[in-house]
Amino acid sequence: MLTLAGTLLAGVVFGIALAAPPGPMNAIIAEESVVRGWAAGFWAGLGAMLADVLFFVLVLAGVVTVIDQYPAIRPALYLVGGVLMCYFAVGAIEEARAATSFTDGGTTTAKGFRKTFALSLTNPYQLGFWLTVGVGLLQPGSLDIFAHVPALDSVLAGTLVVQTGSPALLLGFFGGIAVWIVAYPAGLVAAGRRVDALAPTIAALSAVVLAGFGALFLGIGAMSFV
Repeated sequence: MLTLAGTLLAGVVFGIALAAPPGPMNAIIAEESVVRGWAAGFWAGLGAMLADVLFFVLVLAGVVTVIDQYPAIRPALYLVGGVLMCYFAVGAIEEARAATSFTDGGTTTAKGFRKTFALSLTNPYQLGFWLTVGVGLLQPGSLDIFAHVPALDSVLAGTLVVQTGSPALLLGFFGGIAVWIVAYPAGLVAAGRRVDALAPTIAALSAVVLAGFGALFLGIGAMSFV
C-alpha cells in the first residue's frame, strides 16, 4: 500500500503519462509554443486541462454517465471532432508557411486555448476515459496506472497499482497534467531559440497530426452511422 505521498506521486506520474503521448492536443500546444511563445503554448495546454476538470466535475455530479443512454452521441462527437481537427490542420499549414523562425511571444494567447478546449469537449477518447477510468478514480478500489496509458500498457502494466478514491491521487493526477503543460512548451521554446527552422517544421508536423486524427475521427464517425 502506498503512503499518502506515494499516492500523490503516483497521480503525478499518471497525469504526465496520459498528457505526454503524441496527439491532437500536443500538436496544437507545440504549434502555439514555437510560433507564438511559451504563454501561448501554456494556454493551449490549459484549454485541454480545463476540459478534463469540467469532465471530472460532470462525472462527480453523475451527469456525464447519461451519455451512455444515447448511443448516437459518440459517433456525432467523432464527426464534430474530426471536422474541427481538419479545420485546425488547415490553420497549421498556414502557420507553417508563414513562420520563418521562432517568435518568443505574440499578441494572441487565447487562440490555442479555444482550439484545445473545443477539441477536448468533442474528443470521444477523452470522454471515454472519464466515463470509465475517471469514474474509477472516484470510487474506492485499485488502479493499474500504466495499464491505461497507450504504448506503455503492454510494457509497464502491473508495475504501479494504487488505491483509488483518494483525494491525493486526483490532486496528483491534475498536478501531473499541470507539470506537462508548463514543461512541454518550455522545452519547445528552448529548442526554438536555438533552431530557427523548428517553428515551420513543428507547425507542419502539427498539421499532419491534426489532419491524420481528423480523417480517422471522420472515418470512425461515418462508419458508426452506416
